[in-house]
Amino acid sequence: MTSLEHAGEVIRRCRQLAECSEVRGETTRTFLSKPMRDVHSRLAGWMAAAGMTVRVDAAGNLRGVYSAASNAAPTLFIGSHLDTVPNAGPFDGVLGVVLGVAILEMLDGGSLPFNVEVLGFSDEEGVRFGVPFIGSKAFAGSFDSSVLARRDATGLSVSDAIRAYGLDPARLGDAQAASPAIGYIEFHIEQGPVLDDLNAPLAVVDAIVGQTRVDVAMTGMANHAGTTPMQTRRDALAGAAEWITAVEREAAATHGLVATVGRIHAEPGAGNVIPGRCDLSLDVRHADDGVRRTAVEHLAKAARDIASRRKLDVGWEARLDQATVAMDGGLISSLMRAVEEAGFGSRHMCSGAGHDAMIVAARMPAAMLFLRCEKGISHHPSESVREEDVAAALEAGRRFLDVLRQTLHV
Repeated sequence: MTSLEHAGEVIRRCRQLAECSEVRGETTRTFLSKPMRDVHSRLAGWMAAAGMTVRVDAAGNLRGVYSAASNAAPTLFIGSHLDTVPNAGPFDGVLGVVLGVAILEMLDGGSLPFNVEVLGFSDEEGVRFGVPFIGSKAFAGSFDSSVLARRDATGLSVSDAIRAYGLDPARLGDAQAASPAIGYIEFHIEQGPVLDDLNAPLAVVDAIVGQTRVDVAMTGMANHAGTTPMQTRRDALAGAAEWITAVEREAAATHGLVATVGRIHAEPGAGNVIPGRCDLSLDVRHADDGVRRTAVEHLAKAARDIASRRKLDVGWEARLDQATVAMDGGLISSLMRAVEEAGFGSRHMCSGAGHDAMIVAARMPAAMLFLRCEKGISHHPSESVREEDVAAALEAGRRFLDVLRQTLHV
């Protein structure tokens, strides 16, 4: 099969796996839900046919190993996640796993001087239990055991879910990556419009940007909408609206900064009552942690200033301060060489979204390759990729194995 023919098969497989869903007519698949068994079964079949030994670890990660001749050989890990957001598209996460299998299929049984392990992580999105990266944290050895007590909407704990899947939470330590490791590479759709706007199929990721998430509350006084003069109002929603425009201005004025107020809730929520309280979320991201944190300080001051002028109280509770995670320079160089030798340019970019690679990077060298997604749409049923872009990623991945073979001298 040619790279283009392999690409067509990769896309067909991703669309087949998209049918494994908790909700009929859409793709919704959460941590160790029943549809995950079907995904594991199908992927395990493709892995075994490619010459891999397959297992599911105690965190629910699917793992297929293409073994080298030597027991002492190091391992290259290729992976991404198999869970989805609600009503997802067919390629986020799962494409990276199916691509990993396809790259090994292209070897047609040929040997490598190192092991390749393809990982399908059980949870990256955090939908079922409200905690992301369960699978990759177990793999990286950074899993917090207190998460085992977290419960889903039905009252089942993470431990319960693991046991119900036929696994043993007491053996989570066995999910950790074996040594020696060459590193980890993740193929993933960009989930944004940059490559589509550039009419480019691929880009090597330099870093996964840092994030700050904050819960903000503005509190004033609820009162009658018809009898309260404008000059005496303490309208929490009006103050929130002014602050939201300040968030937009800050981001627009700072190169590379994105800032979002994605959730807003006003109380008491009646059409004839002045809102007395407004709760909002804030999400700020930038590749430079200093720029991001300065922007957050500016936005906190803006919230205080607006609240003071409008006679409101403001609450500010930080929920996340995730530093930028740089990808490994050596793997970036090898991956860039592979992409260039495959004839697809030398584009670099940062990832504005979080990925399993940022978790694994604390354990071993990590790198990512982005594929264009149509119109930058992701986390949506219309998520789509081009066959020729998948073929480009497959060719780059095949050449990446060759580059490692040459540079590692194993």
